[in-house]
Amino acid sequence: MASSANPTRDDFAALLEETLGDADGFEGRVVKGTVTAIENDLAVIDVGLKSEGRVPLREFAMPGQKADLKVGDEVEVYVDRVENVHGEAMLSRDRARREAAWDTLEAEFANNARVEGVIFGRVKGGFTVDLNGAVAFLPGSQVDIRPVRDVAPLMDVPQPFQILKMDRKRGNIVVSRRAILEETRAEQRSGLILSLAEGQVIDGVVKNITDYGAFVDLGGIDGLLHVTDLSYKRVA
Repeated sequence: MASSANPTRDDFAALLEETLGDADGFEGRVVKGTVTAIENDLAVIDVGLKSEGRVPLREFAMPGQKADLKVGDEVEVYVDRVENVHGEAMLSRDRARREAAWDTLEAEFANNARVEGVIFGRVKGGFTVDLNGAVAFLPGSQVDIRPVRDVAPLMDVPQPFQILKMDRKRGNIVVSRRAILEETRAEQRSGLILSLAEGQVIDGVVKNITDYGAFVDLGGIDGLLHVTDLSYKRVA
């Protein structure tokens, strides 16, 4: 027989259920919460559990921007644990953004669609790209069509990328900026070819000179200007 001083296992289970309610269903989920206070660099968020949780304000910031958050705002957070040793809910905005981003990215990858991202860091062999919460790897060879000496102008700027491969279980995403540029150039090339006509006079930029002539960039395609057509006089 149990007493208040010596509760049975069933009594303890009942007490736990009374304390947490349906809290078990919260863990591992993205839920909506309300910002109840801003304390220094932390946002206090109520998600309907017994205790509120605290999330670093930096998790609400976008690359190159400060967090724009105020009391009363409704936000989505990931519930890591209902309660930690301090009696607070363990919440994460980064994880919530990552989960939502993966859902969107998987659909866009299946449709071979472009995605928008921001290059924000350098790693061995390439760069890291923020895809609205999910972090992708951009190989150095996939930055541009030609080698880029200074990548600084491309950093912290929203721009399109193509997903080459992704694995949600491993958390790996590989993207390419080069694929976007090649596709754009191909479209420009097709449009230029359609606009050209025999006898038309157009401007071009000399890219390379050989013994038999010069290669000229016509704005997307290269043309050969034969050595006999370079000048009325003989070209040495």
